[in-house]
This record gives sequence, structure tokens and C-alpha cells, in this order.
Amino acid sequence: MSERTTRRSDVEQRTDSGIPVRAVYRPGEHAFKPGEALGEPGQWPFTRGVYPTMYRGRLWTMRQYAGFGTAEATNTRYHYLLERGQTGLSVAFDLPTQMGYDSDHPMAAGEVGRAGVAIDSIEDMRTLFDGIDLGQVSTSMTINSTAAILLALYIAVAEEKGIARERLSGTIQNDILKEYIARGTYIYPVEPSLRLISDVMAFCAAEVPRWNTISISGYHIREAGSTAPQEVAFTLANGLEYVERAVAAGIGLEDFAPRLSFFFAAHNDFFEEVAKFRAARRLWARLMRERWGASDASCRLRFHTQTGGSTLTAQQPLNNVIRVTTQALSAVLGGTQSLHTNGFDEALALPTEEAARIALRTQQIIAWESGAPRTVDPMAGSYFVEELTDRIESEAMRYLEAIAERGGPASAIEYMQDEIHEAAYRMQLEIESGERVVVGVNRFQEEDGPLRIDDTDYSALEEAQREKIAAHRGRRDGVGVAGALASLEEGARGSENLMPLLLRSVRAGATLGEISDTLRGVWGSYRPAG
Repeated sequence: MSERTTRRSDVEQRTDSGIPVRAVYRPGEHAFKPGEALGEPGQWPFTRGVYPTMYRGRLWTMRQYAGFGTAEATNTRYHYLLERGQTGLSVAFDLPTQMGYDSDHPMAAGEVGRAGVAIDSIEDMRTLFDGIDLGQVSTSMTINSTAAILLALYIAVAEEKGIARERLSGTIQNDILKEYIARGTYIYPVEPSLRLISDVMAFCAAEVPRWNTISISGYHIREAGSTAPQEVAFTLANGLEYVERAVAAGIGLEDFAPRLSFFFAAHNDFFEEVAKFRAARRLWARLMRERWGASDASCRLRFHTQTGGSTLTAQQPLNNVIRVTTQALSAVLGGTQSLHTNGFDEALALPTEEAARIALRTQQIIAWESGAPRTVDPMAGSYFVEELTDRIESEAMRYLEAIAERGGPASAIEYMQDEIHEAAYRMQLEIESGERVVVGVNRFQEEDGPLRIDDTDYSALEEAQREKIAAHRGRRDGVGVAGALASLEEGARGSENLMPLLLRSVRAGATLGEISDTLRGVWGSYRPAG
């Protein structure tokens, strides 16, 4: 079969998000004109990058995401990665930790340690970072509903090590709106959840100035099936809502906005992904300047990128090495500040050491062998990339206006869910029809060799974690815990900042589940419509 018959016609070519693609792009045919000239890197509106020299001055942070059942196993993996050149830590938590349940809670049964590390108390947090200098390493924690609790645990452990909170650097995801929209690990209703985020922002602005208090996440929106313009729009809409809430809570814009960070996916359509990152940066800068008159520092969209977990295939898993490489390169050429590259075997189980090492080496080869970091925004001026950048910005703005018409993200959750579901459905139909080729899945299939099966004994792991938390409860001062939780309950009923009360609770030995249950008792739980 000829190439002409195996591909769609030129007229029908579109990006993965459905944006039409012409056969050739020429001067004067640029359909979407930006409001300003392309500009310079490090200058508003930051289309070309948030810093003047970008990677010529400093490479992106190589931050591999890891969490392996127990704090002990995860600590071992962290040391393994740091010894091989990783420059930042990224913590994956198990589902009970994300949902505010201790490992011995009935709701945690069968889930302890499966999706990441189980953290029940300050003892687990001590083990997780044993032998790691938290004053030197930047730590990212992918956690949302219980983000404030995990941050309190992290601060408490650091201070036990003699590291002042002013020296701590890192990020908590802390993005609850996208949980309602796309991911589902929410606990409390929308309003108290947003209040907790504002408390973290205010506390860190005053006490932990180097900490990124929120990583506004498009990653999970994209992984749920959104298009690239939807990922940009829904992420920035959530960001605007957080800014609005923080300002309304009396926090000075310039006290917190420069520490906002974002989190995007990098998927397979290489040029569309590069353009998406550039469009997101420019659109955020414009929105912040137009709505709040923000300074350049507060208009600067800094972001972490993770290669697309949903793009990995269990069939022919070594093909994922190539997918991850092209996705990572799109993030670098798009100007990311930090990057996680997925292991080739993650469609099967938690990544092996070999897969994690190859994923890290992928970034290192791009950094030191590809030449990509030598100049800033090397894709600038490409007729194709510039039109895609403008097109994605235009489409994202259309979604932002629709969200605003519905009263903002907190009121437009169902609208965004519907748009994502429709996009995901269209994509699945394209895969099933063969219109969208997935190598090794619907074309170029072949018999696979034996697949690696995760042989972790999770029953034993769960029992060990239950025993550990029982021993912890037996050693602690029960009266001190009860007093700390009573103060937290009183604070939750009022309006004071809860972070000092959370710190008191974790230092006293209260567990993550006990703290979460205290807040549930005051605020209740979120129930989705329908």
C-alpha cells in the first residue's frame, strides 16, 4: 500500500486536538496575528520563555516521580536516582493518602501502597526523607485534598533535621478544582477546600517563601482525554480562580502570585505540544496583566511537565522509550522549568530501576547531547509553530469565556467534564477506526514477549503498614493528640489560618486520617451532582 493511500489527504490533516494543518506554511499566510510582536525571552508576555537565557543559564530540573508502597522502599529509590544525577525529588502518594484515610481504615483495604507511597504519620515522613538534605533538594509532592497536611509533615520533619522553613524549596500540587473536573481525589466540598488552599498560600508567603504553594495542573485534565486547547483553558481558568480567592482572602497579589506554578502534560503531537506551552505562557501573562495589573514576576508562568502516561502502551512497551523521548523534547523546546519522563514499563506496573534509569538518561541526553538547550526558543519564527501557538491561544480563550459565562470554574465543573468526555470519546473512536494510528496497538502489531508482572506482595505490605501505625498510636501522647485535634476542629469552624494548627497536630503525632476526619466532621464531604 502506498504512502498516499495510507495517510489522510492534505486537506484532512489535523493535529491531535483537531486543529487543521496545511501542507505548507508561507510568509503572509499567518491567519492569527498575535496582539504584540514576538518579543524577547524573559520579557512580558513571555511567549519565548520566562527567563532571558533559559537553559544556557540553568537546565530544567530533572524531577523523576516516584512512590513505592512503603516509605523505606521509596527512600531507597530516591537515593538511587539522586546518585545518578537527578536534581529534584517528586513524591507519588498512594490512594488512601490522597483521600485522607490511614492505612488501617476499611476504605483503604486493597489500595495501600499500590499507586504510590503510604504516609500515615510523621514517622513515615521521617523515613521517606531519611539521609536526604531537605535544605539542598527541591521536593515536589503530587497531592491535593491532603496537601496542607503533607506540607505540615514535610516542614515538621525538616525542622527536626535543623532546617529552617525559610530554606525549604519545592511544590505541593494543591489543585483541588481539577480533582472535581477530571481526577476525583477530592474530600471536602468546594468552598472549604478553596479556603484551605488560601490558608496554605498565606502561610507560605509569610513563613516558607521559597515554596510553590500550588501547581495548577493541566496534566490530569489532558490525561482524562482533553485536547491541548482545553488543557490550557481549563488549567488557566482554575489558576484565575485561585488568584481571585487569594486576593479576596486579603493576601497581597505580589506576595503569592510569583510563587504560582503550573503542571502540564506532554503528549505525542510534537509541534502542537511546543505551541501549547508557548500559548499558555502568553495567555497567562495577558490575563494577569489585564485583570490585576500584575507585575512581570506575577505574570510569569513557570511550569513542570510530565510525559503522557495515557500515551504509553502495554503492547510493545519498548516503543514507549521513543514516545517519551519526543514528548520530553517538545517540553524542552516549549520552555519547561522541570520535567518528569515516564518509564517505558509504566503501562504494566510501577517502573523498574532499569526503566527509571533510562527515563532519567533520556533527559540527560537531551540536555547534554542534543544541542536543544544552546539557544532560547529555537522554534520561534516557524510559520507553522507560530500559527499553532496563536490558534491554541484563540481556542483556549474561547473556552475561558464560556467558563466565565457560567460563573467561573467552581460553577462550571460539569461543563468542563462534558467537554473533556466528548474529546476523549472522539479520540477513542479515531483509534478504533484506525484514523488515529497507535503503533503496536492498531497498526504494526506483533506478538509480544513475556510481560513483566508486578510481583509486590501488597497484602504483606498493607499488614506491615497497619502494624506500623498501630505501634505509632501506642507510643504517642494521646492527650496531646486529642488537644491538637480539638484546636484544629475549632479553627475549621472559624476563619483562622489552619496551617499552624495542622503543624501542631502532626508534631503531636496525629495521623493523616485523624486530621482528615476532623475536617470532614466540620465540613462534610463533596458529593458530585447526579
